Amino acid sequence: MKYSVCIPTYNAGPYLSRLLRSIQEQAPDFEIVVIDSSSVDNTVDIAKSYGARTIVIQKNNFDHGGTRALAAQESHGDILIFMTQDIVLADRHALDNLIKPFDTDKKIAAVFGRQLPHADASPFSAHLRLFNYPETSYVRCLEDRSTYAIKTVFFSNSFSAYRRTSLEEIGWFKKDLIFGEDTHAIASLLCAGYKAAYAADAMVYHSHNYTILQEFKRYFDIGVFHKTENWILKEFGKTTREGNKYIESEALYLMEHKKYRFIPLFILRNALKYLGYHLGLTYHNIPKTLASRMSMNNNWWVHRH
Repeated sequence: MKYSVCIPTYNAGPYLSRLLRSIQEQAPDFEIVVIDSSSVDNTVDIAKSYGARTIVIQKNNFDHGGTRALAAQESHGDILIFMTQDIVLADRHALDNLIKPFDTDKKIAAVFGRQLPHADASPFSAHLRLFNYPETSYVRCLEDRSTYAIKTVFFSNSFSAYRRTSLEEIGWFKKDLIFGEDTHAIASLLCAGYKAAYAADAMVYHSHNYTILQEFKRYFDIGVFHKTENWILKEFGKTTREGNKYIESEALYLMEHKKYRFIPLFILRNALKYLGYHLGLTYHNIPKTLASRMSMNNNWWVHRH
């Protein structure tokens, strides 16, 4: 069995040496493929110094699905591991634990690992990781949609792995998505009869302290994604139930940790996330220039007609 690690990069200089060094310490035989979006720092030099196969594309040609599909097609592994440039492997067993589920069930086509909050994570960022990445591993299949609805296809390419043959069968990652190429791939794989696994013992540190405006933009993009790929909601169910569970959990988390001063911010953040998401669902009624300003992924709008 051959393994390839695929990493899209852009100005990754502050993170890349640590990440590539830790990969080589854990898995020296793993191929590393870096797809760089024309960084203006020393990212490419760092990647090459660690022996990574490095491909440079134009910054404007970056595509969440298309760029990862390119990395997959340029790699040689039977198992394709995807990472973002800013993760930190939590221990020396992260990669071994990520790929372990593939040996337990041949129907498992994809696995994602647990993301832990950084030490400087805000209460909102810390809770998000704890809510989405529990301590217990699990496996999901299409039949689980009656229980978990849209959460059935929750997945993250920040730290994930796929069987090459299964990913190729569904046409790799879909191009021209505003983001959510991982969710789209998992939904497609489950509909094709495969399973997806969560490996709680495969851990990385990865969190972002988004501002209120960034949260609004992120949820706007989620709404756009759900509108453009509305078959996923039709197949797996709407987001309402999961959204309500998240808000209740976040409120409880703030109370239990005596973060009372964050309650007004909690109300405002969730109101703007709700607004952003529902505006995203109606993006086709919004002028493109305005929609671009409300989005985290501005480049996506450049190619829209």
